[in-house]
Amino acid sequence: MSIKAKSAVATGDGKFVLDTVELSAPKADEVLVKIKAAGLCHTDYDSLSWGKPVVMGHEGAGIVETVGEDVTDFTPGDQVILNWATPCMHCFQCQEGNQHICENNSPVVAGGNGYTPGHAHLEGSQWQGRPIERSFNLGTLGEYALVKTSALVKVGSGPLNFSAAAIVSCGVMTGYGSVVNAAKLAAGTTAVVLGCGGVGLNVVNACRISGARRIIAVDINPNKLELARQFGATDVVLAQKEDKGLITAAQEVKELLGGVLADYAFECTAIPALGAAPLAMVRNAGTAVQVSGIEEEIAIDMRLFEWDKVYINPLYGKCRPQIDFPKLMDLYKKGDLLLDQMITKEYRLDQLDEAFDDMLKGRNAKGVIVFD
Repeated sequence: MSIKAKSAVATGDGKFVLDTVELSAPKADEVLVKIKAAGLCHTDYDSLSWGKPVVMGHEGAGIVETVGEDVTDFTPGDQVILNWATPCMHCFQCQEGNQHICENNSPVVAGGNGYTPGHAHLEGSQWQGRPIERSFNLGTLGEYALVKTSALVKVGSGPLNFSAAAIVSCGVMTGYGSVVNAAKLAAGTTAVVLGCGGVGLNVVNACRISGARRIIAVDINPNKLELARQFGATDVVLAQKEDKGLITAAQEVKELLGGVLADYAFECTAIPALGAAPLAMVRNAGTAVQVSGIEEEIAIDMRLFEWDKVYINPLYGKCRPQIDFPKLMDLYKKGDLLLDQMITKEYRLDQLDEAFDDMLKGRNAKGVIVFD
């Protein structure tokens, strides 16, 4: 039996509509999830211009409604976080522990728009009588989502703040994992965070959790710098738009650290011109991390690499969902991972326009769509 779900549908021309999407009953290895909350990020806004109809949303948490006949790991009533980087667990990358770049299931491609039509699940969802893709094979901006079991992580049986759980599966994981899984930041070291939006604040938070002794936040917005202090920044630098490559800001960082540059620097601005900026912030043999996922050609002054600096470009914080999500929720329960503080505002689905406007104008650290 199919189910009808009110959903946000990107029409492919820069717009979206709220309309009914029809979902089929779960196949043998599928699960139908009643969405309780869905986080918003810039990728959701970008999906408006992917040139095709898509059920929007790739961050979410909810409750299992029904399961396919072969599903044994989930039962109706389970609380779950949805994960967009679904691993197959059999390919070379999954066997190497790189589940976030699964060779069979990853919907992310280099140099593209972040979504691979060849990996889209076209079966199971229909809009206006035709099959429709689900953003990153999820489609969380709707009342229900039909997903593979590999897209779900179970989250305990006690009361759950679904809004907090919903934001774990993209921006939080990207920020935290870039620090812990990718850079492997060591306690007692120094770090610079460029850009204090949602991902940048999670980087700041993860640096604090990891024991960094100095965390310097850099942004052009003083309000975001104040937020960064709340998430663990020990120092802030108010950058200027005309500071090319943030070279002047790098000198301020050096002065704050007593004449030396930082051990680590994380770029979280998503501004292509700043792709090399973290290299200017780290000492010789330091580590620069490009967190925001810039996907275009940029010019880099190779002298920024002198000497022995390491530059890495991790995807999704090297996420291993079944391992990392429970860790993140444990840190949240302990009060170390600041998820409630990250959520500036909750919205209904019919307020999606307002939520996008607040996000694009920088009013929110994070906005969340909640469902009854």
